[in-house]
Amino acid sequence: MKALLLRDLRLAMRSGGGFGLGLAFFFLLSVLVPLGVGPEGGTLGRIAPGILWVGALLACLLSLDRIFALDFEDGSLDLLATAPIPLEAVVALKALAHWLVTGLPLTVLAPGLGVLLNLPPTGYGWLVLSLLLGTPALSVIGAFGAALVVGLRRGGLLLSLLVLPLYVPTLIFGAEVVRRGAEGMDLATPLALLAGISLGASALLPFAAAAALRVNLR
Repeated sequence: MKALLLRDLRLAMRSGGGFGLGLAFFFLLSVLVPLGVGPEGGTLGRIAPGILWVGALLACLLSLDRIFALDFEDGSLDLLATAPIPLEAVVALKALAHWLVTGLPLTVLAPGLGVLLNLPPTGYGWLVLSLLLGTPALSVIGAFGAALVVGLRRGGLLLSLLVLPLYVPTLIFGAEVVRRGAEGMDLATPLALLAGISLGASALLPFAAAAALRVNLR
């Protein structure tokens, strides 16, 4: 299992599809929004939590179709399906690899981009915490969507249509944690719900994704 995780990390780094592309998109979005909205700091500060979370969501979305597609094309996925490792564990490891090359770098980069968007200083810690709690759900839900469309030619658009509605609760509660944290309000409820979404998705969706892969590999 460790070898599989390291292999996926190496492939993601070499292709640049997850690490570089997602970070570049996140950075450009955070730079362009102030140019479009204008220099008024109060407006930027109010929309910063939502913009940062939408940027992180879309950056994760960019690399989802690579989670299983390359392994499906070269036959590796058939070997993984018949390996001693449970296919559910393979799905979980691939979602973890996706998070390590997308969600974790985005979390590290986000405070710096919060400066560009004039996020109040009290919100930086909550921004990092919300992304640490919420981005694992984005990767696991994305792995489930990628398993559904693996094998379909040009399934990227269909994958986006399938996954985006499932991302909505994570987006809402993630942005709400940052907004309430920046304004000094009570945020126990959205924080607990955000963590609950990630835990629930991590516990259930690898089984659903593995079932979808078995159907697609027949």
